[in-house]
Amino acid sequence: MKLGLISDTHGFLDPRLPKLFRGVDHILHAGDIGPDRLLAQLESIAPVTAVLGNTDSSNWINLTETPTLGGRKFLIHHIVSPRSLTAELEAQIKLAQPNVILFGHTHRRFEETINGVLFINPGYSGQPKQGVERSVAVLHLEKMLRVEFISL
Repeated sequence: MKLGLISDTHGFLDPRLPKLFRGVDHILHAGDIGPDRLLAQLESIAPVTAVLGNTDSSNWINLTETPTLGGRKFLIHHIVSPRSLTAELEAQIKLAQPNVILFGHTHRRFEETINGVLFINPGYSGQPKQGVERSVAVLHLEKMLRVEFISL
């Protein structure tokens, strides 16, 4: 199973994304989406699970999601500081017991296993900006989880 990981689109969907995410079974969006129509565009590629970011205002998207995909439990939340979790987030993690935590907000890609949990930030994928690296990721759910970052 392959998952497309994306965050911080801020209303812009890179035109290369349908090709880059071709063959993914599900897309996880870690917030700062922009207009709801962007999720409809992603849905044309694969089913989507998304969370609200600090710039979103949708009434039907949650702050946190905990889907199980490919036998792995995910916790998706926009603002996460992997090395200094808030008490609220620690409680959510304890309850959900995820294998993977997907987040965004920092606009920087991140991959690190901490206390047995894989933390991933796919990076910023919004409008191109001078000097700002843009990326998404594909997570391969194999015997071992493998993150493939893709520069935009």
